[in-house]
Amino acid sequence: MRRVVVLVCALLLTSSCGWGGAADGDSGRLPGAPTGVTAAAGSATSVHVMWNALPVGSGVRGYEVYRGTTKVGEVPDTQHMVDVTRLRPSTMYAFTVRARGDDGSLGPRSRAVRATTPAVVAADRSAPTRPAHPSGRAVGGRAVQLSWGAAKDDRAVVSYDIYQGDAKIHSVGGNQTATVVTGLRPGTRYVFTVRARDAADNLSAAATAVRLTTPGGDDGQDTAPTGFTARSHAESGAYYLDLAWDPPDVDGVITEYQILLDGGTTTSLVWGGVPPEGHSTYSFYVGRDHGVVHRVRLRARLPDGTWGGWSARRTVTTRA
Repeated sequence: MRRVVVLVCALLLTSSCGWGGAADGDSGRLPGAPTGVTAAAGSATSVHVMWNALPVGSGVRGYEVYRGTTKVGEVPDTQHMVDVTRLRPSTMYAFTVRARGDDGSLGPRSRAVRATTPAVVAADRSAPTRPAHPSGRAVGGRAVQLSWGAAKDDRAVVSYDIYQGDAKIHSVGGNQTATVVTGLRPGTRYVFTVRARDAADNLSAAATAVRLTTPGGDDGQDTAPTGFTARSHAESGAYYLDLAWDPPDVDGVITEYQILLDGGTTTSLVWGGVPPEGHSTYSFYVGRDHGVVHRVRLRARLPDGTWGGWSARRTVTTRA
């Protein structure tokens, strides 16, 4: 079993300790550093940069993207992706993201992420074929899962661009043929298309449109951690709860979880570095009394800044 190291905020009686950004109504504090930043080459001259949205109430007006120390993009708080263009082929670049607060102040930089553009292919004017047999399904009221057949190119497909109507909303590497789009509204009809791109920036025709309607009632179960288990163990006269779970299947990086203990006490688990993929574990102290019954569940903060659904509730009794 793989164990993870987390930075843990203190137990709070009413809410989690948050992300270090401004609290509701507190516009005087700097927003926190964006998390979950990724960068992937979209072509020989472009890189697609994405990050997790800071939660509602963080006092964020927008985001700025930097290549080294040079600002190369700025978007409002409703967006968390940028295509950085006019780059050089076969070159490694480092990118960071900063949040700008409602008062105009800039928060700290995110961790730097690197991407290398592929070599340009001379005289390549042949676009990839359109992605084949696209399909999709709603996974709760705020997310959909899309998949498609791989496109073909005379050289190589570098990336796939996902559009919502006429607006490009996402991009994945050329070796991926599926993704999850989050941050949607319950009870809303959407039209998605996928296009393939090669290293020379040739763009395929759009695949057949996928039309989906998100459910009106979002119970959040499709965004809840799965395989959740809880056990107790004793150590040096004290009792601990040992939790294990699989993260929800969403597009992006999950860096924070919230634990609900005995129906009223919550704590946040925040990864200080790159969070692990796959099965995760965490153990925490619950006291020195034998035979105490605890009820526990947890949920993840999704890449769009909202909270996902709660896991199943587990009941654990402290015992040696």
